[in-house]
Amino acid sequence: MTASGVDRGSVRELIDLDRLSEWLRANGHEGRIGDVEPLAGGTQNVVVRLELDGRQVVLRRPPPHPRPTSNRTMSREIAVLRGLAGTDVPHPGLIAGCEDLDVLGVVFYLMEAVDGVNPGETISPAQAADASLRHGAALAVARAVARLGAVDPVAAGLGSMRKPGSFLGKQVPQWTAHLESYREFPDYEANGLPDVDLVARWLEDNRPPDAAPGLMHGDFHLNNVLLDPVEPRVAAIIDWEMCTVGDPLLDLGWLMVTWRQEPVVMDVGGPFAQAGGLPTRAELVEAYASAGGREPVHIDWYTALAGFKLGIVLEGTKARASAGLAPVETGDKLHINAQGLLGLAGKIARGEWSVLD
Repeated sequence: MTASGVDRGSVRELIDLDRLSEWLRANGHEGRIGDVEPLAGGTQNVVVRLELDGRQVVLRRPPPHPRPTSNRTMSREIAVLRGLAGTDVPHPGLIAGCEDLDVLGVVFYLMEAVDGVNPGETISPAQAADASLRHGAALAVARAVARLGAVDPVAAGLGSMRKPGSFLGKQVPQWTAHLESYREFPDYEANGLPDVDLVARWLEDNRPPDAAPGLMHGDFHLNNVLLDPVEPRVAAIIDWEMCTVGDPLLDLGWLMVTWRQEPVVMDVGGPFAQAGGLPTRAELVEAYASAGGREPVHIDWYTALAGFKLGIVLEGTKARASAGLAPVETGDKLHINAQGLLGLAGKIARGEWSVLD
């Protein structure tokens, strides 16, 4: 069974290969489908590697029991990968996207199979043996997200993803209300996160001015990249479901708050990060800026916002677990992560810690 809960036996129930082949032939492909293998790495969507016309490709579709937003999310990912074509942002190339529900019953797409390792799952022999390779690859991660933030959303055909109003101005009210909504779950004990009010006030009082809108990943950390197994290079940024048009510096803040350097608040980066030898947060910020990223003069603010937002998101599983809608063990684990994230944001707000220290 893979992380997405799909085994070989259920793949054909979720993906009608005959119908898929027919659709591919109608859209300019030979449509010859060979071996099919479910992939680990996602709990929210079904990811399958298959042989198409003699080459390896990856199909991504919503989970077996799609959420109301699943098809819209898939359409967003299709649009993003299409928009990134021709840019210097490392990403899986889009082969074909289908929004016709008559084909597989859901929106899906096929993308190129990328030769890379996910740090959250494994480490290549070369990476395990060479600390300088791990160090260089991690710096490449910061440079890759800088290149993403430099993409013009309008030129990439993604301008419609921008929502009206101040992106930064909406963040604290939106996520404070989101946390408050958890009180609706039976037996959820509110006020279990530290420094929420302190951080919210500090973020509002110190909010930077809005900059020009840019493309942002929305969930950028080591587990959402594929690294070249032998070169200090990002092979692809993956999992684009949270991509939006906003302030790209929030992606850098997200990387900071999830980085495996003291203070560590989340176990992100798996065996790659555990092997050590990674650059400091300050080195990552420098690499980001040198690669053409936006001037990170308010990086502490963006890191605190990332901790505030991600902590509240993760706390949602704790709230659902209290109502019997999620595993209690998972809820407790993510609650600890959420406490760490808000605690780090609180240290920033009190002036007790800085990214560049």
